[in-house]
Amino acid sequence: MRLLVLGAGGTGGYFGGRLAQAGFDVTFLVREARQQQLQQAGLLILSPLGDAHLRVNAITAQELKNLSGKRPFDMVLLSCKAYDLRSSMEAIAPAVEEGADVLPILNGLLHYDALDARFGRELVIGGLCFISATKGEHGEILHLGRPASLTYGERDGGDPRPRLRSFARACTASHLEHVLTPDIPREQWIKFSFLAALAAGTCLMRASIGQIVASEGGAQFMAAMYAECAAVAAAAGQPIPQSSQSSALFTLRQADSALKASMLRDLEAGQAVEAEHIVGDMVRRGKRLGAATPKMAAAWLHLQAYEANRSR
Repeated sequence: MRLLVLGAGGTGGYFGGRLAQAGFDVTFLVREARQQQLQQAGLLILSPLGDAHLRVNAITAQELKNLSGKRPFDMVLLSCKAYDLRSSMEAIAPAVEEGADVLPILNGLLHYDALDARFGRELVIGGLCFISATKGEHGEILHLGRPASLTYGERDGGDPRPRLRSFARACTASHLEHVLTPDIPREQWIKFSFLAALAAGTCLMRASIGQIVASEGGAQFMAAMYAECAAVAAAAGQPIPQSSQSSALFTLRQADSALKASMLRDLEAGQAVEAEHIVGDMVRRGKRLGAATPKMAAAWLHLQAYEANRSR
């Protein structure tokens, strides 16, 4: 299998790096500055699951265009931020137009409409990931916690296509935690409902879960935030299993937890955030489906104000 990984930041760099470390044919599609950095210093992964320092293949979007007709890629692992989706689609287009499937591992669900419109639903696989990772000051990949997993599957169910089975074998050989699921929509809604509540709650309060829970009414507030998201999922025909709800509530109400959404880390750094793609999308889905989300709506308003101030 020949894999093209869009980006070599925290998420793409970690998963693509682990596959490259195991000897698989991985190429990173990056901007010119990142290409030079990788060519000079290699890809460094610092992780509780084991460090790695790798020499990797890295190309730019223009170089991908010039490769037309030469050893086409089988799959594109798409790991961009939602606000970079449009430019990312244009960057990977030459590979997809030559027959590569697309496996997006972005947060949320909104990106599938754009991907389907651009490439056709049949080429877009369902996927998600669980990882807390970022790119360090010198380009190193900093894996911030032990979880690092991929979940993927055919969006309409049915038998996985051969390339997806090949990808699963590559993940196994690379010692990556992964699940090839027959029900990827359920898994996506499980994550989306949890992540939307986590992002909305920690961004609205500008605090970690532990700090929120330590405040009077904090645990109840986070539980109510999650209940709104779970209600939207149920209204969408994807009720969250009770076991998943219990797990989410435990995490969202855990005392002394340092957990905060990556969206809050971006916000604290004054960077762009995926607010519309996650919090805003959850609120809008709730409105369409008749599921009330007053607390989520407050967080969405807060994040819109942040973006407005940031753009000044």
